[in-house]
Amino acid sequence: MTLSRSSDPPSRPSRGDDAYAAIKEAIRDGTFAPGYQASAQEIALRLGVSRTPVHEALLKLQEEGLVRIVPKRGIVICALAPDDVREIYDVMIAIEGRAAELAAGLSEERRAAVADALAAATDRMEAALAAGDMRAWGVADEDFHRGLVEACGNGRIDRIARTVADQMHRARMLTLNLRGNLTASTAEHRAIAAAIRGGDGAAADRAARAHRQRTQGELLPLLAAWGLKHL
Repeated sequence: MTLSRSSDPPSRPSRGDDAYAAIKEAIRDGTFAPGYQASAQEIALRLGVSRTPVHEALLKLQEEGLVRIVPKRGIVICALAPDDVREIYDVMIAIEGRAAELAAGLSEERRAAVADALAAATDRMEAALAAGDMRAWGVADEDFHRGLVEACGNGRIDRIARTVADQMHRARMLTLNLRGNLTASTAEHRAIAAAIRGGDGAAADRAARAHRQRTQGELLPLLAAWGLKHL
């Protein structure tokens, strides 16, 4: 008698998976800043693991464009130039507008659930801003945008968004202290959620695009003003 797959124990993340997740999060939140260099041995010591899972993780991160492996020297965290940031925003303006439009076309019950989740993420942003916790603000902001894309039901849009999500989050976290009007983001988020709740696809599309266009228009001049050629 053979056992069905459902009786198999759930697979546990490998050490390589754990190392990948830990290094990736350090890159995303700026702990490993752009240009940071380290050997695989140094990273392994920081994580408390052997070099083998770290090497596996670094190969995957190099494929994703987050690190560059330098033979005999280790790795360098890849930087984002202002043109990279502009291109990432161009992608997100297009796909999040469509994602919001699709979400507004869901059934009334599903629209309400999506709008509630987006409103909850926005509430967390406001609470974090009031507490002066910029890291929590950035995480909640990412939750909003991630939730918007996931809710639209288009797997290809979701996959495209994931290809730039880590770079977008890194740009977000590294520039939060430069941006002055964070309350504008929460107001725009609420407009997106309201349009989805009301089933107004055109308004949802406009609100989502306008939000990303405003933040792009705010961020790129800031990078130039501060002379930041890499993030």
